[in-house]
Amino acid sequence: MRVVIAGSSGLIGTSLVAALRSKGHEVDRLVRRRPAGPDEAQWDPESGSLDPSVLKGADAVVNLCGVGIGDKRWTGAYKQAIRDSRITPTDVLARAVVDAGVSTLVNASGINFYGDTGDRTVDETSPVGTGFLAEVCRDWEDATRPAVEAGVRTVTLRTAAVLSRRGGMMGKLRPLYLFGLGGRLGSGRQYFPWITLADEVGAIVFAIENSAVSGPLNLAGPAPITFAQFNSAMSKAVHRPAPWIVPGFVISAIIGEFANEAILSGPRAIPAALEKAGYAFEHNTIGEALAAVTS
Repeated sequence: MRVVIAGSSGLIGTSLVAALRSKGHEVDRLVRRRPAGPDEAQWDPESGSLDPSVLKGADAVVNLCGVGIGDKRWTGAYKQAIRDSRITPTDVLARAVVDAGVSTLVNASGINFYGDTGDRTVDETSPVGTGFLAEVCRDWEDATRPAVEAGVRTVTLRTAAVLSRRGGMMGKLRPLYLFGLGGRLGSGRQYFPWITLADEVGAIVFAIENSAVSGPLNLAGPAPITFAQFNSAMSKAVHRPAPWIVPGFVISAIIGEFANEAILSGPRAIPAALEKAGYAFEHNTIGEALAAVTS
């Protein structure tokens, strides 16, 4: 298969490119700078600029574009950047795949689609929640509508926190726990949806290769946990105590609105559609996941 990927330079994108090529697929990358090789093509989603010929002959397009939701404090300008960096490229690509006759669009989304669900378990049939991130995810997925309405097989990846030894969230947390500075954040009763990088990439490849897969997919580990359970498992994985308790109001004061939506609350989400489709997780429990990414 020939797969064109937008947003290929991040943690997930670089691993996905390598995984697809290792399976014999041809991969081309959409980049915003001047192309550095024959497998790259320049585009400018903000101006809607994408040469249609770039997608001609592609079997699938994967869109992973979006600035990090926790990279900066949520000012009004950064919240707008979070929206624009996701919705605009999605709209451009959704229309482009229709024009180019591409049969499959795999588009990123987030597990925060469901908002804070407390102890209530949610799957892909559950409605959108409330809050800024839920609204962003809703509008992000709605931006794929031109492709959906044209009959393009469209998959939306509602991704949880990705655990990897290569960086991301674990790159920030692991040193803290190793120095004995880990601990419970807030009440600890909030759910913490997670997935390993290996399963994130494995599930995306699975979605690309299996024509029966469409619609939303919860990319989250099959065993939901609370943050207190994550803290305990992390302490065990690095063989360090994690006794500290950081009150929620302190976290909110330091980090701001992002903490309330993505640290102190979360959905109890399960990957029902992915498992029904036949995907077998490499890491089924948080213990297995942390053993793989902290060693």
